Amino acid sequence: MAENKTMDSIHKGVLKKFHTLCSVLGLSEDEKRAIVESYGVESSRDMDTHDLINVCANLSEQANKKNGTSDLDKLRKRVMAAIGSYLHSVKRESNASIIKGIACRATGYEDFNKIPRERLRNIIATFNNKVKDEQGVNDVINSMMLQSFMSGNASYGEA
Repeated sequence: MAENKTMDSIHKGVLKKFHTLCSVLGLSEDEKRAIVESYGVESSRDMDTHDLINVCANLSEQANKKNGTSDLDKLRKRVMAAIGSYLHSVKRESNASIIKGIACRATGYEDFNKIPRERLRNIIATFNNKVKDEQGVNDVINSMMLQSFMSGNASYGEA
């Protein structure tokens, strides 16, 4: 009897996961029905637990691709922008190939699209900080030059 309760709770959990994944993927009622009917049943409740687990694995993989790829694409674009901004600030030539090459050399990966999420975040932060640091240094230098120029003019005018 306890075994049936355990199996029922597992089935209910996987069934809930199936419906959640269908919602995450935005599947219509017709698409859900087509999946269920492909297993020879009319309702997802009638599907075998093992079949539900297999369907959930496939749907979960699709959901990960849908969400993960778009996140990685955004991070890759941010890397391109951060490195491009740095190259612009140091008045260096930049294009997609140059930027991707810099990102690959900086991370040790041969393929820009293989750079993992955390390394992409590190590169973004590093190059954004380089731009901020350079701007800060330039502001200090300009301020010092202005003070020097002003004090030089003041003493020149007094003489």
